[in-house]
Amino acid sequence: MSKENHSKEHIEFLRDIKRKKKLIFFTQISILIIFFITWELLARFKVIDTFLTSYPSQMWELFLRLSADGSLFKHIGISVFETVIGFILGTVFGTLIAILLWWSEFIAKVLDPYMVILNALPKTALAPIIIVWAGAGISGIIVTALMVSLVVTILGVYGGFKEVEEDKIRMLETFGATKLQILQKVIIPASIPTIINALKINVGLSWVGVIVGEFLVSRAGIGYLIVYGSQIFRLDLVMTSVIILAILAGLMYQGVAYIEKKLLSWRQ
Repeated sequence: MSKENHSKEHIEFLRDIKRKKKLIFFTQISILIIFFITWELLARFKVIDTFLTSYPSQMWELFLRLSADGSLFKHIGISVFETVIGFILGTVFGTLIAILLWWSEFIAKVLDPYMVILNALPKTALAPIIIVWAGAGISGIIVTALMVSLVVTILGVYGGFKEVEEDKIRMLETFGATKLQILQKVIIPASIPTIINALKINVGLSWVGVIVGEFLVSRAGIGYLIVYGSQIFRLDLVMTSVIILAILAGLMYQGVAYIEKKLLSWRQ
């Protein structure tokens, strides 16, 4: 629809939304800039112990050195690969199991207490056992990332399935729709926001699983750099790795947000 077809009030409303979005983005960037400037100044004036906290300019110099020899991109590539695979597997398997629970009320009731217990368990504490079972390598780290996000995905997506309006399901059943047709035409389309929320949660959980796995067995990756830096008391390496980890997680989250925008564009 062209702007000529909009009322002046509607055009002003759209402009107001754009202004608010720009203001929010500007404020977010400003907070980051102020944070790093304050950190740098506190370090320069020796208000904080730079041995323990490092400081932005030192981290930037280290980033440039690691980038120049290519070692940093090797570590980033390994961690991103492990995280993306664990993220995809956790989301796919979690959604499939949630579908199974919705499909069979008997299985859902049998597995309900086990799901609650598994969700309550500290998954990262089970990481050593998972790695022993899956192998002390990339496979073990990926399985750790998978297991950390799996139960949360199952519970979240299954909860979304159960919240779909019963009237819609009964209407399709009245017209003779099969359970598969109900799943395809009603349950999954209505649960897309829930699945997207599961994706957002899985971004963080997948990174947690990968970093914990790399803490234990990896000789490469962001988690390895953090452990190695702490062992040799190179806090600049530790802090640089943490900042890079935050940026990667943020970019991955933005990717999910982009998918959400495309899938839910009909709501605009």
